[in-house]
Amino acid sequence: MLTVRRSEDRGLANHGWLKSRHTFSFADYHDPKHMNFGPLRVINEDQIDAGTGFGQHPHRDMEIISYVMEGALSHQDSMGNKVVILPGEIQRMSAGTGVVHAEQNDNKSGKTHFLQIWVMPDELKLKPSYGQKSFSEALASKNLVLVLSKTGRDGSISINQDADIYLSRLTADEELSFDANPKRGVWLQVIKGRLTVQGEELKAGDGAALTDESKLAIKSRVDSEFLLFDLPQL
Repeated sequence: MLTVRRSEDRGLANHGWLKSRHTFSFADYHDPKHMNFGPLRVINEDQIDAGTGFGQHPHRDMEIISYVMEGALSHQDSMGNKVVILPGEIQRMSAGTGVVHAEQNDNKSGKTHFLQIWVMPDELKLKPSYGQKSFSEALASKNLVLVLSKTGRDGSISINQDADIYLSRLTADEELSFDANPKRGVWLQVIKGRLTVQGEELKAGDGAALTDESKLAIKSRVDSEFLLFDLPQL
């Protein structure tokens, strides 16, 4: 079964310096029909103006993932990390017992456009940890790359949840088949372009929840990019 979450139906927060679209309930946006998908709790598509960002703020007991689509995002946290996240890189911060961090637009001349993703961990009160890696080289040779997994297998970043998260870039009219476990759930989030998934057309910003499926048929209509989350059903 496929259920589409259209881009234009997402929650919207416009703070001037920050424009954010919320796939699931977040902050002042609350929709009981869209709280989470399994352990996938947040997908925010954020655009922050040059010279602005999120000041120091705390997190705990959450796996927080950032993926920059355009620009650059600086990150500083209480674990001692001080880095810049660039397009093609995945960042994972496991907040565990507690982390304080700040994020700023590191693109001096324009906006930074990125996805902020939260995954609920399978265990609470873990020691905070950090991971960051570029997958640009892998994406140049493969159309589906595992970027996060429970064990960090196949060069992926580890995450404290039984989740496999993939990043894909397809050229126009390219097809991809994904073997799914019908006892789990798949969430597909379109980053850019236009796809058909199980015959349903999706555009940038759209998401799709898939359950009770054993094989996914994905085809790009134009050059496209998406994230695919293979998740346990809570």
